Amino acid sequence: MKKIIAVALCLVLVFSLTACGGDDEQDNVLTVAMECGYAPYNWTQSTDANGAVQIADSSDYAYGYDVMMAKKIAEELGMELEIVKSDWESLIPAVQSGAVDCVIAGQSITSERLEEVDFTLPYYYASIVTLTTKDSPYASAQGVADLAGGTCTSQLNTVWYNVCLPQIPEANILTAQESAPAMLVALDAGTVDYVVTDMPTAMAACAAYDDFVLLDFTNSDDNFEVSDEEINIGISLKKGNTELTEAINGVLAEMTVEDFEQMMQDAIAVQPLTQE
Repeated sequence: MKKIIAVALCLVLVFSLTACGGDDEQDNVLTVAMECGYAPYNWTQSTDANGAVQIADSSDYAYGYDVMMAKKIAEELGMELEIVKSDWESLIPAVQSGAVDCVIAGQSITSERLEEVDFTLPYYYASIVTLTTKDSPYASAQGVADLAGGTCTSQLNTVWYNVCLPQIPEANILTAQESAPAMLVALDAGTVDYVVTDMPTAMAACAAYDDFVLLDFTNSDDNFEVSDEEINIGISLKKGNTELTEAINGVLAEMTVEDFEQMMQDAIAVQPLTQE
């Protein structure tokens, strides 16, 4: 009788360990963190229109370029996809702690971030541009020097704020905004003369705000000075997670710049603020 009880207890223990040994059982789920509020990279919507993915622990859905990319990667790797909503400052801690597998959120592959996390190959190349309004004295600017003396801001902890704004002569740089939408609201409200951002964010903003003007100094002799690492957008993972990094790189390596651009255009076309 004692042997039967002992066997039964062992079976219960094995069953309990199997049921709770979550990590192994969950390995086929790709858990991806993003802001879900940074169009056209990612945003929140109330339905699954266009193939949006439901946000974990929410009745809302996420979509945008990052979700499109996450879906493609998960499909190619034969994995289920879970989207986790997180604010910008919590993205890297989330991947460092293992709470999520990776972050797909329009992050530049900077040396500073590479000290904290690993990155995949770029999944987008985003040039730096400026946004102002049609009636702004800076609307005809042809280079960085023409922005001199302006009041400006950008998003917190980005290349735009930390690297680009200080290059503008005598700029009145206000406190960084916590998110890209907040940055755009500041411009629309007239709090600032202009903001510096990347091309996809600016294109999406111009589709949403009729009064915005996009200034691109790329072909001038007076453009913002940034390195490739600062405009290459990558997927961040916990340091040492080589297996997943290499698997995602395998998917990205099969894609071209044209593929990235087409996917971004598709995202901009359906972002909520562009809809009638």
